Amino acid sequence: MDTKELEKLPNKSGKIEDGTAHIIVELIEYEHDAVVSKSIMKKATGSINALSFASGEGLNEQTSPFDTYVQLIDGSAIIEIAGRQSTLNTGDGILIPAHAASKIVPNGRFKLILTVIKSGYE
Repeated sequence: MDTKELEKLPNKSGKIEDGTAHIIVELIEYEHDAVVSKSIMKKATGSINALSFASGEGLNEQTSPFDTYVQLIDGSAIIEIAGRQSTLNTGDGILIPAHAASKIVPNGRFKLILTVIKSGYE
C-alpha cells in the first residue's frame, strides 16, 4: 500500500473510514500532563478505543463486567490485574478478565488500544 494513502488517515473529522488502512500509533497524539482517549468503534457488543498517557499518567484501579484486551502500541506500562503486575512494551498485549480489578501504572509515556468485548450475558 502507498504510504501517501496512510498519511491522510484519520480524516479531518477524526473518523476512521471503514475498510481503509491506517497507522494505528498515529491515531492519537500525546498531550502534556494528560490522558487522551479516542473512540475508534463503539457498538452494543463492545468498543475499541485508543488512549495516550503523558509521563506520570495512568488509570486508577477499576473493574469491568466485560473482558478487556489491552495492547500497547507505543512505550511501556505496567498493568496490574488482581494484584499481579505485568510490564508491557510496544507490541505486547494482555487480557483483563471480566470482574478482575485492574490498573495501569505509568512507566514513561505510552499509547494503547483498549478493546472491550460485551457478551450480552453479563
